[in-house]
Amino acid sequence: MAAAPLTASERASRVKLMIFDVDGVLTDGSLLFTAEGDRMKSFNSLDGHGLKLLREAGVETALITGRRSGIVEARAQELRIPHIYQGVANKVDALATLLTATGLAADACGYMGDDWPDLAVMMRCGFAAAPANAHPEVIARAHWVSEARGGQGAVREVCDAVLRAQHRYEALLAAACSGAHGT
Repeated sequence: MAAAPLTASERASRVKLMIFDVDGVLTDGSLLFTAEGDRMKSFNSLDGHGLKLLREAGVETALITGRRSGIVEARAQELRIPHIYQGVANKVDALATLLTATGLAADACGYMGDDWPDLAVMMRCGFAAAPANAHPEVIARAHWVSEARGGQGAVREVCDAVLRAQHRYEALLAAACSGAHGT
């Protein structure tokens, strides 16, 4: 008899590295330009705190994005995200490089993406997540979908889901309530 497929929670419980796309996941996907041609992006502070909580729980984080931006670099440094791949034409190649750098297998990784360029990486990772407003083909292939839209708390939701699946959420919450929270 074949084993039952893993639930989203079982998949999340195995995540040692959570990888995120940027535009449409960490941001709402809007591309804002000033009259001078400068680019701007908006990030959600709840998402940022979720990434810090993952790090505190021992789950590594990474970004793989098709665009290159100093804004993304600055945000990743602020959040102490150690693995940043920008200007990536082939996200599967970036995943392979990341797996070599971390020594992890793809089934120990989670990935949150929102559009077709994310599909190949999502299909290789053990846990695939999508924001509520992801493209329908991405949602159809995700193991887990947030209630929030990209850039509006979707990342925090998936961070919380991973922490709950790994039975770390309550301890981190208790530490925050006692004032012992270090993030």
